[in-house]
Amino acid sequence: MRTTLLILSALLRYPDAELQSAAPDMATALREDGVLAAAQLSSLMPLITDLANGDLLDLQEAYVGLFDRGRAHSLHLFEHVHGESRDRGQAMVDLRDRYDAQGLEITANELPDYLPMFLEYLSTLPPAQALEELAQPGLIIAALAERLKEKSPAYAAPMFILRDLAAIEASIFADGVPDIAPADNPDDLEALDAAWEEEQIRFDAPAAQGSEACPQAATMVARFAHPEPQKPELNRSAARG
Repeated sequence: MRTTLLILSALLRYPDAELQSAAPDMATALREDGVLAAAQLSSLMPLITDLANGDLLDLQEAYVGLFDRGRAHSLHLFEHVHGESRDRGQAMVDLRDRYDAQGLEITANELPDYLPMFLEYLSTLPPAQALEELAQPGLIIAALAERLKEKSPAYAAPMFILRDLAAIEASIFADGVPDIAPADNPDDLEALDAAWEEEQIRFDAPAAQGSEACPQAATMVARFAHPEPQKPELNRSAARG
């Protein structure tokens, strides 16, 4: 389970050279972990192949266009529930406390409710507890999967797998996608400016002494299959351009 959650986390991160180097080995690592069914693994192959073989700048541009331009596909989970209200700030403090209780330290410039970071946290838990906590934002993940299905089937695949792991039934969408963040138009710049006019909540997260923002590419897949026993860090592979 740990390896699968770490790879799903990596697949949903902003693409960088480290991720591109690791992508060719991800299918093998997932297969050896034995969590996903054959059909689920097959559904991830278009994204894995794109990340392994695509032009990195094109991959990064596509990622930003999909996840960062507007709130409809945002990977910040609490944004779909609280927006930029004070409630979101308290929810993130509570989530960060859960990370701290697990002995994790945020060393990247990212908010605690960023889905790939949350998946890293889940990877440190016993499998049953990880699935139980994954189910807490399960409806948001399922709704994002439905939205991504038309916009980007490749990125929808890991979301649908997370939905299934969270045991969210697809039948809940019989009457449409639940009311999370509105499906805004990323080309309507005036509307986007209005939606983002409030200052974003930020936390200062000091990096551990001697830690690096970007681990060496060669260690990523090794971490998937052979996690190191020392205190883990919640990190992000690169800052977005």
